[in-house]
Amino acid sequence: MDTWLLAVLLGLGLAAATGLRTFLPLLMLSAAVHFELFGIVVGDSMQWVGSTAALIALAIATVAEVLADLIPLVDNALSLVGTVARPIAGALVAWAAFSELDPAWAAIAGIVVGAPTALAVSTAQTGTRAVSTATTAGVGNPVLSVIDSTASFVTSLIALVVPLLVIPLLILFGWLGFKGYARMRRARRAGTA
Repeated sequence: MDTWLLAVLLGLGLAAATGLRTFLPLLMLSAAVHFELFGIVVGDSMQWVGSTAALIALAIATVAEVLADLIPLVDNALSLVGTVARPIAGALVAWAAFSELDPAWAAIAGIVVGAPTALAVSTAQTGTRAVSTATTAGVGNPVLSVIDSTASFVTSLIALVVPLLVIPLLILFGWLGFKGYARMRRARRAGTA
């Protein structure tokens, strides 16, 4: 299989995962590069991601994000900040995935592949969180937070280990997003009736 296709799948998978958690996919990429796992290699322009300093900083940021997202109201604020931060993180992880390209083209590919993917997943997550907040007064949000963290971890792991499984995983995300959107529309109609 062509390496560009694997790069696209790796970039898409990691970017989708950043749509749920900003720092967890970056941490997993950092660990893969730092410890030379799964054959993941990044270009010279992204070597920083495998540094010890990046690994430590991303671990701290990941723990802070995961724990803060368990707190009702704080989770909604994180989702709003994530609307900006997650596409940036998505672009970074996708950029790193295109290590075979010239650094400028890798950056462009990262922006084109990563940012919209992360934004789409983040938007769906924000909508789901809003429905949960409205229907459960935020009590259900910690459960969604655990699901988001788990899904981000599993998606990142799949992208790093078996990138070919990213395609069915993204189809599943699309289906779940559609179902969530339909549920949100029903909840809005029931609220206005």
